[in-house]
Amino acid sequence: MKMIIVSGRSGSGKTTCLHLLEDLEYYCVDNIPASLLPALAKRLSDEKLHLTRVAVSIDARNISDDLRKFPQILESLRADGVDSQIIFLDADDNILIKRFSETRRKHPLSNNQLGLLEAVAYEKELLEPIAGLADLSINTSAFSIHQLRDIVKGRVAGTEKGMALQFQSFGFKNGVPVDADMVYDVRCLPNPHWIEKLRPLTGLDQPVVDYLEDQGEVQDMFNDIRNYLTRWLPTFQSNNRRYITVSIGCTGGQHRSVFLCEKLGKHFQGCGYNVQVRHKELV
Repeated sequence: MKMIIVSGRSGSGKTTCLHLLEDLEYYCVDNIPASLLPALAKRLSDEKLHLTRVAVSIDARNISDDLRKFPQILESLRADGVDSQIIFLDADDNILIKRFSETRRKHPLSNNQLGLLEAVAYEKELLEPIAGLADLSINTSAFSIHQLRDIVKGRVAGTEKGMALQFQSFGFKNGVPVDADMVYDVRCLPNPHWIEKLRPLTGLDQPVVDYLEDQGEVQDMFNDIRNYLTRWLPTFQSNNRRYITVSIGCTGGQHRSVFLCEKLGKHFQGCGYNVQVRHKELV
């Protein structure tokens, strides 16, 4: 049985994720007590039910003692032969607060003692045992519902074909993506920004591609990243890593990082990996 455990703070998109998995024909259960996960897996694996794919949402409304013991619960699941994965969704505090304010929803942890800001912080603390074990972490701050659905669908579908590998370009001036598993800094490479005719273009445009292809340092960087990933991705995969996000950053996330993500994506797609390429600053 394959079980996807969806968790994250309130307002981060868990319901959207669970609905998507239901559309993908997963049997979905919302916020079952975490301690009952092994029993649920055993019941649903009954041959008469024919259920091989299950998705379960676990959030801060869960029994607090179960949340603290989640690492042991997960270990028990895997010991029973359940192919379990964790998708953890989150967003920046100010984004979560804005989402609650706009929808006028009450945060599930807010009460007479805890205001919205305190509830958001406390929820992060409660869910830390799950967040630390996540196979895939997604920060949804900049995503619409449709973008989140597309990303989750691509990553989940990718694991059915093997490891899902995402190359993500970004600009350091806007901060390092929190969902990155590996980060490469390519700000040392020749920058098309300083060539007036290339400045308004991106690494997707042929004049920029041609310029960067002619730079020996750029090719050396590509070769080094490619060789590292070629050497180590199989090891990550053999250790049950199903999702890897490789983030490549330049100053603005417009030229060099975009070019390298596209080039690496094409290479590893040709090697049989399920590849997604995302350009954070070009969205």
